[in-house]
Amino acid sequence: MTSPFSTRTAARFAFVVFVLFVHIPPSHAADKPKPAFQYKSGDIRVSIPTADEPRVKQFGPASLKLAAKYLEDGALTWVREKSCVNCHTTGPYMTERTAWTKQFGPASAEVHKDFVGSVPKEIKPVKETESRGHKHYPSTFFTVWRSLGLAEWDRHITGKLSEPTERALRDLFERQSASGAFVSHGEVEIPHITTDFELSLQAARAITAAPGWLSGLKDETLLARVAKLKDYLRTAPPKNDFDRILKLQLAHYLPELVSPKERNAALALLSVKQHADGGWSVRDMSALNDWHFEMSATVVNLINGLPDAANPESDAYMTALAVVLMRQSNVPTSDPRVQRGLAWLRREQRGSGRWWMHSLYRGNYHYITYIATAQAVKAFALCGELDAVSAN
Repeated sequence: MTSPFSTRTAARFAFVVFVLFVHIPPSHAADKPKPAFQYKSGDIRVSIPTADEPRVKQFGPASLKLAAKYLEDGALTWVREKSCVNCHTTGPYMTERTAWTKQFGPASAEVHKDFVGSVPKEIKPVKETESRGHKHYPSTFFTVWRSLGLAEWDRHITGKLSEPTERALRDLFERQSASGAFVSHGEVEIPHITTDFELSLQAARAITAAPGWLSGLKDETLLARVAKLKDYLRTAPPKNDFDRILKLQLAHYLPELVSPKERNAALALLSVKQHADGGWSVRDMSALNDWHFEMSATVVNLINGLPDAANPESDAYMTALAVVLMRQSNVPTSDPRVQRGLAWLRREQRGSGRWWMHSLYRGNYHYITYIATAQAVKAFALCGELDAVSAN
């Protein structure tokens, strides 16, 4: 069932495109024409996601294959037209799609080559910078997603640690802050790597995914930096409820860092935030100004101006992530919370194969739809629903 927000917002808001390393001031937003395609390269044409795109007529193996094609087309387009690792397209592609070769065929060697080519040949110290009183290292988003993507490729495709992945991880730790965190600087698609804890969690995933990297680590400097990362993840005060529920994912990657009490509290918090329709909403997870150290007026006004601002509706990213977190916490697929979440996702898949979600950033490309689609397929994978999908 479509809510008033879903049917009205697509036409009400136009925002400038977000590219990982380019921040376009809000004052220029009105100068940007509305894009014709979300992804476009050669014969690939992927329309802009909209709330009124029809739901898929029948959810199942065929519609999941459409989702995989959407992920493939988006990643190939980005590599061919932008050639940069990012957090909203090629990052999710490499971190998730690599696990599904049995169902959808080989992951793209072209995207992998682009990631490998972005790793510096020589690892050098990186100088910390400061802007508006906020200290951070340049290109931290980039290095986290590059490292994680390459680590997951090695894990699922080759089964062994590659030299470029090892180099990428060393470069990653050149951008670790004194606190042990990887600092999230700059606005992105809320809630995707918006808080320092979430970005640092992705770094932790990278070092645990890379085959044999952590267990075989001998370098004293890197061992000390890994220890600092673990200490940060173990002790950092949560910025919001999103950080609190992500303790479940931390317990999945590094179980020694999360106590049973913390895990149980996180699962209880996640459970009480489930909506009557079976879904979850990103906007239930934080007070608006607690998402990031500095929220721009453009984003604040956007979110406050949404028709459902006072009572946010369920969305695809948070619903899929909630299912993923529960499955990673060994909640059975048969659990009513999981089943209601899956039912919501089945109802909401669109005819193109993707899961629509309105961007909570400024872009009118709605890249959060791509992120949500990758997360939704992961949710079904963790519940055994990709078993019926065959690459043949």
